[in-house]
Amino acid sequence: QGERKGVNKYYPPDFDPAKHGSLNKYHHSHPLRERARKLSQGILVIRFEMPFNIWCDGCKNHIGMGVRYNAEKKKVGTYYTTPIYRFRMKCHLCVNYIEMQTDPAGCDYVIVSGARRKEERWDMEDNAQVLPTASEAKEKLETDAMFRLEHGAADRAVLQRAVPTLGALQEAQSAWKDDFALNSLLRRRFREEKKTLREEEEEAAALQAKAGLSIPLVPEAEEDRRLAALLKYRSPDSYEDKQRMKRTEISARSWFAPSGSVVPKRSPGGRPLPLRGPPSCLGIVRRRSEAPVDPEGAEAAPGSGVPEPADPVGAPQD
Repeated sequence: QGERKGVNKYYPPDFDPAKHGSLNKYHHSHPLRERARKLSQGILVIRFEMPFNIWCDGCKNHIGMGVRYNAEKKKVGTYYTTPIYRFRMKCHLCVNYIEMQTDPAGCDYVIVSGARRKEERWDMEDNAQVLPTASEAKEKLETDAMFRLEHGAADRAVLQRAVPTLGALQEAQSAWKDDFALNSLLRRRFREEKKTLREEEEEAAALQAKAGLSIPLVPEAEEDRRLAALLKYRSPDSYEDKQRMKRTEISARSWFAPSGSVVPKRSPGGRPLPLRGPPSCLGIVRRRSEAPVDPEGAEAAPGSGVPEPADPVGAPQD
């Protein structure tokens, strides 16, 4: 990210490169600014990440692995030529200070004070990991020839057992060695998946437009496809069966209408036509000689003006 940062700096008028050398010397400041405030004591402030889970001795709270602190880093010794560093940081939940230091002999970190480790370690020998040689074993290897011979034989036996695993690891590494081929394979697979997704989206959009759906369509599942194959959407009777039943019903019907019934005429479309009365233009009205009897039992007077119902056209006259 350095190439994207601004590099313009202000140089005062009295700045002399030959005399001051750099702006840090001109301002009497360190390039690390506040991180180097205790550099005269051999302490550098760094960003330290907790290497494992611990319990704080001050507040008894759990501090998870990966929590970061501003720690004071200081060199406290060496293991052969490897320096040993100590880190001092303040707990973010209380006023307690935690001190840890590196352990090059065990390839680990050791808590000096202020906390205790949550035991989640395992045996390196049980996990077939390479164990560092202890100092006593090193001295014995240098002084005892018989022990060195036995130790060499045991190491060769371990190597023979590890040869198949090492060969498989080498083959796996050689398969991943060609970065260009792997990148091309991965990009080709991405293109195929993208093309498949685009075709599915176009098919779903066409189906939505055809069926007039506004809901999103979910991808097909094998169980849904199998269930749909078992279902059949059809009417109980086909068109041919309905026509055959209608013809059978017409054939079994009598040709003549029952006595006293009027067969309605039908239009070309099959609908019955309404019955029409006698034409009003004839003006034929038949009056009965007998007077009608009202529901009360009293007869109507002749000539009362109550018209009698007209006879249908074609009825015999008295």
